[in-house]
Amino acid sequence: MRKPSLTFWQILNMNVGFFGIQFSFGLQQSNMSPIYKYLGAHDASLPYLWLAGPITGLIVQPLIGAMSDRTVSRLGRRTPYFLVGALICSVCLFAMPLSPALWIAAGLLWILDAANNITMEPYRAFVGDRLDTSQHAVGYLAQSAFTGLSQTLAYLTPSILVGLGMQAGAVNSHGIPDVVLIAFIIGAVCSIASVAWSAWTTPELPLSAQEKERMRHAPRSLGATLGEVASAIGDMPSTMRQLAVMMLFQWYAMFCYWEYITLSLARSLYGSADSTTPVFAQALLISGKMGGFYNFIAMLAAFAMMPLARRIGAKPIHVVCLLCGGAGMLLLPGIHARAMLFVPMIGIGLAWASMMGNPYAMLASSIPPERAGVYMGLFNVFIVLPMLLQILTVPLMYENILVSNPENVIRLAGGMLMMAAVLTLRVKVRTPP
Repeated sequence: MRKPSLTFWQILNMNVGFFGIQFSFGLQQSNMSPIYKYLGAHDASLPYLWLAGPITGLIVQPLIGAMSDRTVSRLGRRTPYFLVGALICSVCLFAMPLSPALWIAAGLLWILDAANNITMEPYRAFVGDRLDTSQHAVGYLAQSAFTGLSQTLAYLTPSILVGLGMQAGAVNSHGIPDVVLIAFIIGAVCSIASVAWSAWTTPELPLSAQEKERMRHAPRSLGATLGEVASAIGDMPSTMRQLAVMMLFQWYAMFCYWEYITLSLARSLYGSADSTTPVFAQALLISGKMGGFYNFIAMLAAFAMMPLARRIGAKPIHVVCLLCGGAGMLLLPGIHARAMLFVPMIGIGLAWASMMGNPYAMLASSIPPERAGVYMGLFNVFIVLPMLLQILTVPLMYENILVSNPENVIRLAGGMLMMAAVLTLRVKVRTPP
């Protein structure tokens, strides 16, 4: 049975909550490595300090997905999860820049990423629940657009605060810049406010009496939930398996970029990645501006991709965008003029827009609606497994293969995106009606 079609503005409205979720991720991507460095972390150990995202995603998302498939509440199946997750996320964002020690910041990141995962997975499934198959591409690209908008602001907030008169070099008692502290407080407000707005304005579709009865009689124990996850893995559609291989390369690349871009810029522009020097703070602000720019490009690109995805499909768009992103990352370390750094960001922005929307559009039509939660959770495992692999392998390669040069990590990321583009070509996608 076809679901009621929503207007373009209704689809945007239901995805406002993604603004807050991704503002949080943007703050992490642009600030966690510098925060760790300010608190005394060594360059080669940075990937280990990012373990929170992959591990919590690996555990939380499939379980929450399976649980939300069986949840019956006054608010619906998915809404209780993303409201609770957003609230916890807000508390952690407020506390993060107040961390007095490295271990506290790392511990808060574990809680923050768990909360983000509790929120993220049901929100992905919510789009599949609420929209007809013919509108899936528009729905997920709308999430991509909000990702671009929110992360643009998350990356640029410290620079905007400096422009409004705050001192870039002013720090709190733990050495963390005041502009970072204010940015995280803004993120805490955005997280809960935007998710609450979407939950209020776009209620879930009511379940039929038969669906409610089936869900109420479904076992809810931990064993049953784990069994459902295991069963879903065994029944995984071929399209999802093919996408998983491609995702390994594209997300390995992005984690390399987020961890090492500030260090790479400090090296290529100023010749040093030492966090105790004044130029490191400048590299942090530049990387924030670059991140804001590529996310702004991603926002515009996501809107442009909506009619294209309906006309030619998500797959060819994803191939082209990944090639552009790979080329951008390969060029980036060789650029020493600050103004020219924004040119490769165009390609990275196109890749980022596509990554946050098109793989989900390719997936959504291949999974059974009654198991959308568990399959969206498992699909996000294919984001965190590459991140976990990256965390475990980059420190082993950093000194010998990458010669202790953060610029080479960015070059590695570019090659990974190129390979992801090639692997996308072998994905067989079901065409929506």
